[in-house]
Amino acid sequence: MARNVLVDAGFVVALLSSRDAHHQWAVTQASELPPPWSTCEAVLSEAFHLLGKLGTPNLGALLRRGALQVTFTFTENVEPVMKLIEKYSNVPMGFADACLVRMTETLADPIILTTDQDFRVYRRHSRQVVPCVTPE
Repeated sequence: MARNVLVDAGFVVALLSSRDAHHQWAVTQASELPPPWSTCEAVLSEAFHLLGKLGTPNLGALLRRGALQVTFTFTENVEPVMKLIEKYSNVPMGFADACLVRMTETLADPIILTTDQDFRVYRRHSRQVVPCVTPE
């Protein structure tokens, strides 16, 4: 089992919204790779926006109980994140995705839970596949 489970906004939204097309997938993944999950502030911003006011209490609950933890400091990773965004400008790679890919480069035994298929295109350390689990 991976020691560092990272999550993106798509996973968080799918987990917390029973109306999301990937909800059951997210529930299954949450039981197989239980919290705590690591993420970045950019993912939280996206998730709060996508969930809206109805999802805010549940997302807040995940944060308050430590199931979802911000473990990334952008100011310590400015150059590598910007290089990733520039490298994948044709995809395009968003800020949150770049932060998550950078996290996989700095953490031992990482895996990302994501609904975003772009993570199959991205590479960590220039050549390595980004370890992730996505819906089929």
